[in-house]
Amino acid sequence: MRNEELKALFDQQAANYDQQWAGMTPIRDCLHLLLDALFSGLPENARILCVGAGTGVEMAYLAGRFPHWQFTALDPSGAMLDVCRLRATQDGFLSRCSFHQGYLETLATEPRYDGATCLLVSQFLTDPSARTAFFHDIARRLKPGGLLANADLAADTNSPAYQTLLRGWLKLMSSSDVPQEAIERARAAYAKDVAILPAHQVADLIASAGFEVPVQFFQAGLMHAWFSAQRGDC
Repeated sequence: MRNEELKALFDQQAANYDQQWAGMTPIRDCLHLLLDALFSGLPENARILCVGAGTGVEMAYLAGRFPHWQFTALDPSGAMLDVCRLRATQDGFLSRCSFHQGYLETLATEPRYDGATCLLVSQFLTDPSARTAFFHDIARRLKPGGLLANADLAADTNSPAYQTLLRGWLKLMSSSDVPQEAIERARAAYAKDVAILPAHQVADLIASAGFEVPVQFFQAGLMHAWFSAQRGDC
């Protein structure tokens, strides 16, 4: 799926996105709980880059836990950022936010961030070299030793285990009141528009882009998450 097609898809879904995926909230909450612990050593006034910020759910969680952190919400979808901005307003942390509509390469490159989140974003880059470049672009914007938390769908799609995981994942989606057409769209996307790689290959891509060897700290079904520090030689 090309960038503009992906942007249009998220523009269309923005208004109802959180409601549509509300059934996945327990997985999201567990991921956020672990993010809290892993990021807790960052400075009191840390600057956090949220790549593919979407509706700002992880920003809102972190803003509530760390009242002096500042956030940059980056997303190509203006409609998603509108929802994110509204959430920040309602939750009282708008003054600590800046919003940048566009892709990562359009963001200033100076290393100004102490940490970054990138949740279910890099999987849409189906070319491995483009995905590595994407992680490198994040590394360049982090201070030396800055922390990255990345989550993506990951599995060995050639393994029989993948079909079991996929059936369970789609069943979970269907039990969460996600429309059947959205589930079928997801099934089709996983086959051609989402780069579902074995977990170790995703970790290797991150490590090759200027990060220490990533530590996998979370898995729920097909979703995996890794934690790593910028090496300081980007």
